[in-house]
Amino acid sequence: MTSQSDHSKRIISGQFFSPDSKIWQVDREMALLLAGGRALLLQLAHPKVAAGVAAHSRFRENPLARLQRTMNTMWSIVFDDAQNARSALLQVTNIHKQVHGMVQPGESVPIGTRYDAQDPELLLWVHATLIDSAIIAYDLFVKPLSAEEKSLYYEDSKKLAQLFGIPNPIIPASPADFNAYMMSMMMSDAFAVGPMARSLAHEIVYPRPWLLRPAAPLFRVVTAGLLPERLRNAYGLSWNERREKIFRLVAKAIRYSRPLLPRPLRIVPNARSAEKRLRFD
Repeated sequence: MTSQSDHSKRIISGQFFSPDSKIWQVDREMALLLAGGRALLLQLAHPKVAAGVAAHSRFRENPLARLQRTMNTMWSIVFDDAQNARSALLQVTNIHKQVHGMVQPGESVPIGTRYDAQDPELLLWVHATLIDSAIIAYDLFVKPLSAEEKSLYYEDSKKLAQLFGIPNPIIPASPADFNAYMMSMMMSDAFAVGPMARSLAHEIVYPRPWLLRPAAPLFRVVTAGLLPERLRNAYGLSWNERREKIFRLVAKAIRYSRPLLPRPLRIVPNARSAEKRLRFD
């Protein structure tokens, strides 16, 4: 007769990450989606990313669809079995193969600069924005992570980066190196919010789909509050003491109400399914 322990090991062995991993424990939280706008705006601040998004997606029609696709892929890799995770990775690779071209004049890069979604440096930047935003969101909306927990989470994120095809030599080796990388990128002269990024950002904070409009003012406050001041100003997102107070109150309300929410509103779908398999299969 197969024991529960043996059964769990069998299932876990078919996945890239286990329920005991820190990335599982953090990324299962639905509250991390609140930092999605921040991650998108960080990504678009890179002129090459903004150019690729503008030319090769239907971003303006549904700006949050890109985030949803990205998160679905991340959730599949972390929580699904290896076969489904590899399928999700292959879909991303196939999409990226089609995304290449030239940055339009008027941006912070030299005229004639080309972009390619398979560029390891761009892959690293997009990955880094998601990891950085996840840590910030978890600290603020769930509970603060200790230095040790952040280190464990970052080690897991390095494996995730490699699965996305990012070469190990360019992945920051430690949390300190990662923080230094983020700072250097955000302070770089080439990293500047240009006309394309501002145009795309407007679609995020002032969404066209009518279903998203009622939540847009609150989403703007949360997104602006999570951004570094330099980028908040570059995107023209207004900020003052009143907005700061609202942001802090919202964060506190989310943090205290989170444990009271039913699982479908608290835990992402892929994690719920995976944990059900481990518990009941």
